[in-house]
Amino acid sequence: MKREVKVTSDGSKTLHINDLNESYHSHHGALQEAKHVFIDNGLKLIDDYEINILELGFGTGLNVLVTINEFLKTDKNHKINYFALEKYPVTMSEVEDLGYNTLFERDELKQFYKKIHEADWEAEVEILPNFTLKKIRCDFHDLPTIELRKINLVYYDCFGARVQPDLWELPLFAAVANKMSAGGLLTTYSSKGSVRRNLKSLDFEVEKKAGPPGKREMLIAWKKLTETKK
Repeated sequence: MKREVKVTSDGSKTLHINDLNESYHSHHGALQEAKHVFIDNGLKLIDDYEINILELGFGTGLNVLVTINEFLKTDKNHKINYFALEKYPVTMSEVEDLGYNTLFERDELKQFYKKIHEADWEAEVEILPNFTLKKIRCDFHDLPTIELRKINLVYYDCFGARVQPDLWELPLFAAVANKMSAGGLLTTYSSKGSVRRNLKSLDFEVEKKAGPPGKREMLIAWKKLTETKK
């Protein structure tokens, strides 16, 4: 399906699929949304030395980039292993048109932006010291067959339920939960009641948070240290 680049309200760009009338990010601000949902309500809440991140899905690479930007603000004595699933990779032409390397003050982000998109698929690539990226080309429902480290942070960034309802149903959430360590965190822009109920049924502690610009609420969910006996 044809994708076109559109400018969002904070000046950052996104891709829009005309046939589905669906964008990769909020039209209220792609960069603001990524930082709010996945950094402020995700990465900043994890205090482990080694953080294994699973993203559904890689898309434009913006979530990887904001994660690297946050990582560079730290003392970098911890390690991040980033696993990103994607079925329909963007093209290098689209990468250039999106111009995410211009959104950050740090010069290093320019080279990392190119490096994350040029990295080979199915290979764990060191983007910078203590930060590796493995892009996996697959359908999200193939997750049970994919070998990963135990995940302690999930960026659940699938297309909305209006266009892909199956990605917000119990089977995929169960597959994600099975890849997570006890005490791990899942964060998503969604605040749907059905999503909240699915996560609770899988023994997550679910919290509503203020949403990014243009959205009243979002959800985070902690995988409980011990499962409740049914």
